[in-house]
Amino acid sequence: MTVAGPTAGTRAEIVGAIRDGQRFVLVTHENPDGDALGSLVAMQGVMRALGKDSLMFIGRDEFPLPYEYAFFQFDGLVSDVPDDVAQRTIVFLDCGNFDRNAVEVGDAPILNLDHHHDNTQFGTINHVVPEASCTAEIVWDLMRALDVPLTPHIAEALYVGLVTDTGRFMYENTGPAAHVMAADLIEAGVEVHEIYRRLYEGVPEPKLALLARALSGMQRFDDGRLTLARLSRQDFTETGAEDSYTEGIIDHLRAVQGTKVAALARELTGDDRRASWKVSLRATDGAVDVSLVARAQSGGGHRQAAGFATQMAPDELVAFLRQEVAAQLDG
Repeated sequence: MTVAGPTAGTRAEIVGAIRDGQRFVLVTHENPDGDALGSLVAMQGVMRALGKDSLMFIGRDEFPLPYEYAFFQFDGLVSDVPDDVAQRTIVFLDCGNFDRNAVEVGDAPILNLDHHHDNTQFGTINHVVPEASCTAEIVWDLMRALDVPLTPHIAEALYVGLVTDTGRFMYENTGPAAHVMAADLIEAGVEVHEIYRRLYEGVPEPKLALLARALSGMQRFDDGRLTLARLSRQDFTETGAEDSYTEGIIDHLRAVQGTKVAALARELTGDDRRASWKVSLRATDGAVDVSLVARAQSGGGHRQAAGFATQMAPDELVAFLRQEVAAQLDG
């Protein structure tokens, strides 16, 4: 990976801050995905290799994690914000904005490492590389700059972040550096098929039942440009599915012929009633920037993968999505 332009300076600043610092706490966004968790575990491995006093924070309400990430080993994990957090440097990984975490940092310095192009630059030092395929790619690059050996443990965590955020190297964010990184990780001992089996096989039956519900209720709008599915709380109850079982459903919607934007609206379950629906968006090409759609509802993400939460009624949500997609395609 070649870091050039304005990010070259922030890369040097991040490397210097890590070398000079002694105590850190690593955090990522709520509902962490493969890139968030892989980057977290890998960065912890880098910190430990450098002899740093480093902790990983994941709130207790995030557990249990989705079944596909149960194999991760979280050495140095805490689920309560450490009492000395104000005396530590806070490393935010894969967080597009400050609100997507559960840590009160006070006046502690913040290192913001991310690849979302709409990152709000909330850090003391912001190393945001939109050209990177995933945050794990940024961690990999920093690890090399810090002269940390690539161990099998770090390599496996980085590979999970890479393979999940690139859609198994099929998404548009897959650049040359992603393949160079993959080769480096495989040389370090990553067992590709074993990672694939852990992430994508051993699917619980309720997850398939939930997928069937979503596909059976699929709707197409505006000559198929918008493909939408909704999952109600009743769907989760009747199938016995967990919230995390929605992972991957939107890719089936995105693959339908003629689709420009795929949307999956999941009615929120459990205690989180700040919003009624969590909406995931995927674009099939560059014609629609779905991060603009998400930001209109205080969400965010990438040009071709974004999301937001809303209290809109279903019909209102459909009207909003149709209007936003049409504005970009026909405007």
